[in-house]
Amino acid sequence: MNKNISRTLIASSILLAAHSGAVSAQEHIASGFVDGSNLSVLNRNFYFNRDDRHGQFSPKGTGYSEAWAHGITVNFESGYTEGTVGFGLDAFAMLGLKLDTGDGRNGGRSTFDVLPVDSQGKAEDEYTKIGAVAKLRAFDTVIKIGDVFPANPVVHYGDSRLLPESFRGVTLANTHVEGLTVQGGRLTGMSQPTSSSMHDDFATFYAGAVDSPWVAYFGGDYILNPELGFSLYTSRLKDAWDQTYVGISGELPMSERISLFGGINYYDARDEGKKLLGEFSNQIWSARVGIATGAHSIAVSHQRNHGDDDFDYLRQSDAIFLDNASQYNDFNAPKEQSWMFRYDLDMTEYGVPGLSFMTRYAKGSEADYSNANAVYMRRDADGDPLTDQKRWERDIEAKYIVQSGKLHGLSFRVRQATARATAFESDLDEVRIIIEYPLDII
Repeated sequence: MNKNISRTLIASSILLAAHSGAVSAQEHIASGFVDGSNLSVLNRNFYFNRDDRHGQFSPKGTGYSEAWAHGITVNFESGYTEGTVGFGLDAFAMLGLKLDTGDGRNGGRSTFDVLPVDSQGKAEDEYTKIGAVAKLRAFDTVIKIGDVFPANPVVHYGDSRLLPESFRGVTLANTHVEGLTVQGGRLTGMSQPTSSSMHDDFATFYAGAVDSPWVAYFGGDYILNPELGFSLYTSRLKDAWDQTYVGISGELPMSERISLFGGINYYDARDEGKKLLGEFSNQIWSARVGIATGAHSIAVSHQRNHGDDDFDYLRQSDAIFLDNASQYNDFNAPKEQSWMFRYDLDMTEYGVPGLSFMTRYAKGSEADYSNANAVYMRRDADGDPLTDQKRWERDIEAKYIVQSGKLHGLSFRVRQATARATAFESDLDEVRIIIEYPLDII
């Protein structure tokens, strides 16, 4: 679609929303293709700066990346045609607008990933994403074909930048058994947060681009009761890896105000087929235990990678359900073990509903690349594998969501991260300011 046309469409939707007011999606009863339809607009204002203290990961060696941009997403979801088998159509149009950045501080093609850059390294003024999904509902099963947003521990779209990541392919979800959600999919391409293409090749965080034709997944989540849940998933990135995930989460109420909670996450990742990412066998896990009392929540977690290589996952995705995965570091290097302390505060109890705070501190040690394969190997200046690597990260976050009135749903979020490491990672400071305003039009 022409960019001017898409921009006009989005702007018109925003004006319509302003006159229509917000309508709760939960109040809309799906009863037919048209009657069950809804149209929504999400405005996201995104400011991000990253200060690499030694300049090693900034595009021009300045040590500083900064961008301010505005994203608009118009999302349409139809209902289903009547009958045993119902058909529907979903579509979205996204626009990213540069507000402020510069050649020396736009992040280039690093993991900063706020705006796309051209061949000269300059940030684009704007970019768009257009996608659609055909869907089918039969009994308790929904099948979608097109541009999809899978959400599970092994393939999970990322939404930590201006515009979200998406995938192209087929997905299936079934909820026939009470408490059990089963889902699967086969995806042939992905769209990075800064890409207008909806069918890019696959890429991973640590190995980069990988010439794999598809990724597939299957698994489910089972809620045994309000206090105990289980997850089991498997996935294959063709000719690269097989991954299996097992998760357990639970809560134990001790009184009306006090409860204990905890969980375990475990991944097993092994090379597959042509072994495009080399030979590897990684087993990584995390375990968490905490206590919640009134407005306060405190948790401690431990995480350990038993493999000889980085535990990898799809680039800019959220498919890493490990307790110590943080704003910047994931603490998933070979042989690395880490501890995290986390504190959350919900201000509702103190008369400010919608306001919350979070802080966490994680420290990792013993990362060792001595036996890493050629793809994941990291070496020092003398060419020797890095050993006994250490790092730590401290994150602070404040968030406020307007609870009522015409601005209901408007949210303000400030995230700050400080990370320090030995040779294998960057020393950096980050600040992210995210303002979102969701509007339900129909």
